[in-house]
Amino acid sequence: MKTNPICWFEIYVQDLDRAQKFYETVLCTELTKLDAPVPELEMLAFPMEMDGAGAAGALVKMDGVPSGGGGTLVYFACDDCATEASRIESAGGKIHKAKLSIGEYGFMVLAVDTEGNMFGLHSQK
Repeated sequence: MKTNPICWFEIYVQDLDRAQKFYETVLCTELTKLDAPVPELEMLAFPMEMDGAGAAGALVKMDGVPSGGGGTLVYFACDDCATEASRIESAGGKIHKAKLSIGEYGFMVLAVDTEGNMFGLHSQK
């Protein structure tokens, strides 16, 4: 395999507006409406570059698909994960594991969003 194994991610939510506000606040970014391939889906995409490195993805609302912990964890790249972590609680989320060193691999934070999904933040400093 010549590329990273993850090419797309979806974070399932129950309240798309609430989840959008949470991720836009924590990551200081803007999500955009994505035309869904089927009418049962509502999607908001994270900023992406089609030819850029790393995985692109979206928040997704789909009837019958619950949000919450399901064994998959998405990490968002940051310059310093403490910066994004400082905005989590005021945006309605919870810190599950505060910033900690993972040795030569940098630092990480584990958090829970407004929909009950756990996600990670990762940085080298």
